[in-house]
Amino acid sequence: MIGTLRRFYGAHPLHAVAVLGGLALAGHAALATQAGPGWTRMAIWFAAALVGHDLLLFPLYATTDRLLVGAFGAGVNHVRVPLLGCALTFVLFFPGILRQGAGSYRAATGLDQSPYLARWLLLCAALFAASGLILIGRRAVRALLSP
Repeated sequence: MIGTLRRFYGAHPLHAVAVLGGLALAGHAALATQAGPGWTRMAIWFAAALVGHDLLLFPLYATTDRLLVGAFGAGVNHVRVPLLGCALTFVLFFPGILRQGAGSYRAATGLDQSPYLARWLLLCAALFAASGLILIGRRAVRALLSP
């Protein structure tokens, strides 16, 4: 029975249960927020996210990944991982990196945002340097172990 269902569905039946549970939870959340005043803003945000990600960003980073695979071949993950780390930390800290809301930040903390950009660039350099050292180490071990 499970084998037949797996062949028909393509995955374990628990996967289908988890997907249906997630859809039920998302549907409940959507219906719960529909009654509130912010449901139109949520719908606009969702549509903008759908257009922004699926039509603009996904083709952009899929094309970038294809170019990276073509340029770096087997060592592509040594570029992907630090690039992802840099992108995620930028997304997380971009108001500080770009010095947006400097007045509010100074009023709340008594500090300025000037170190953010330099520290983010140092973090990116460290991520790429560590990845490069790991790649060099792996290739050196491979060269030593090959006959």
